[in-house]
Amino acid sequence: MKNTIETQRLILRQFNLDDVADLYEYLAEPTINCFKDMKIHNMQEAEKVIQERIDNVKSEIYFAICLKDTGKVIGEVFACVDEREKDTLSPCWMLNEKFQKQGYAYEAVAAFFDFLFKENSVRRIYIFTEDYNIPCQKLCEKLGMRREGLFMEFVSFVNNPDGTPKYENTYQYAIL
Repeated sequence: MKNTIETQRLILRQFNLDDVADLYEYLAEPTINCFKDMKIHNMQEAEKVIQERIDNVKSEIYFAICLKDTGKVIGEVFACVDEREKDTLSPCWMLNEKFQKQGYAYEAVAAFFDFLFKENSVRRIYIFTEDYNIPCQKLCEKLGMRREGLFMEFVSFVNNPDGTPKYENTYQYAIL
């Protein structure tokens, strides 16, 4: 598998232990509910998460999204490999809030999709996004993905104030 992907402003590469502080910066307080379970509370947890990403390269395709000019990790893009459906993947991406709305997500995800289609013989890519996550929906459309459906009260990542699950409406997008 290819270790790095280069774009005009970014390098997508494997995580390493030097990335702990940058990872902690964007996972200390994830803004989207589906990433709340990835929240880390201290630098020791961040180091453990980095090590897990380094060790799981066979079951997951994980790339740190780095600024080409400084090397700073500003996010990640990843996909889990399902042995039963090797030609279909559901990637996720996350960007440090400080670096959003600058075109980095589009640049990184477009390069990642190209990598998946060309280097990994993927036939179909699909993603889920919450109905309130308008920036993600716009990004999917800019990437050429089609909206396939809306799942009402599909999944719960967080609880309501009374402790009951907060179910979210979720769109599915896909591209062949």
